[in-house]
Amino acid sequence: MTKKKKIKLVVSDLHLGLGRTLESGRLNSLEEFYFDEKFVEFLHYYSTGKYAEAEVELILNGDIFNFLQVDFRGHYVTAITESMNLEVMKRIIQGHPLFFKALKDFAAREGCRITYIVGNHDQGMMWPSCRAYLNEVVGADIYFKNLIYFFDGVHIEHGHMHEAANRLDPKKFFLKKDLPEPILNLPFGSHFFVDFVLQIKHRYPHVDKIRPFDRMLRWALVNETWFTIKGFFALAFYFLRSAFVKDPRRGVSFKRILQVIAESAVFPDLGEAARRVLRDERVHTVIFGHSHVYQYRQWGEGMEYFNTGTWTDITSLDISSLGKITKLTYVLLDYPEEMDRPVGRLKEWYGYHRIEEDVVIS
Repeated sequence: MTKKKKIKLVVSDLHLGLGRTLESGRLNSLEEFYFDEKFVEFLHYYSTGKYAEAEVELILNGDIFNFLQVDFRGHYVTAITESMNLEVMKRIIQGHPLFFKALKDFAAREGCRITYIVGNHDQGMMWPSCRAYLNEVVGADIYFKNLIYFFDGVHIEHGHMHEAANRLDPKKFFLKKDLPEPILNLPFGSHFFVDFVLQIKHRYPHVDKIRPFDRMLRWALVNETWFTIKGFFALAFYFLRSAFVKDPRRGVSFKRILQVIAESAVFPDLGEAARRVLRDERVHTVIFGHSHVYQYRQWGEGMEYFNTGTWTDITSLDISSLGKITKLTYVLLDYPEEMDRPVGRLKEWYGYHRIEEDVVIS
């Protein structure tokens, strides 16, 4: 009897917001995911044709929803209750109908399943009602993992747990003490993003999508001098206030803030973190997302690290890659008949041929 073909697809950091246009008809400058049609084609390709009879698992490795960048009734908040998160989630799903219909069509095919690993921008997917609603939308039971998904020697996690700014407290996902109802225990990086970075993004929507970040700062000092100087003072004040002002809605310690300052990096290199995970003799492959930089490294005999990158735009100030970079990267894990372990490949999705498409304007 011929063994059924088996593959797993790993994508991360899609950052779905409210869609290209808001309910008012205005363009949404904070939307970061413009590739709904290409995602539809992506799932169609890997569930039809030569994959029609295959066992296919789609692994959504964190930051699929961009909850932090979507307002709740006109306000960007960090004290996020379950009902608030569910309301925001429904608006995001309404803004990306093609994307979620593609998930539903994929999950309806025999042999196809979906796994969801929670990241730092979509921490709200830890709420039971949000998981139940996504299951309802997709029409299938999604396999949810809070932090790590391990199988067949493959270790997959979003990657934020290896960075002080965005590391969650694995023993306390929610805050309840002295509060009328539980809220998410957001890491420092999420508070910083909502309270500080979003104010800048309303003026410069791509400010957190530029690398290397130090070159952007040098450019800003020359071309936006006063705005940048004010930003530095505001940043210093924010860190001081965070360190010394106690708030029951924040579970960030002074020690953690010092760690954040010491490790500060807009695009963290998670290679060393992957190398540490690979010291476990049970693991031969590590897959992260989070950094938005696709990557492949190999250590020793068959010890591999993949970073899936992002399906959002990145602007590079490096001479070798100057300009906007858009690569829809993902990891394909294949199970060859002659091998006893899956084989990973870092790939880029181009989509089906089309003559024309809308220009993305934000």
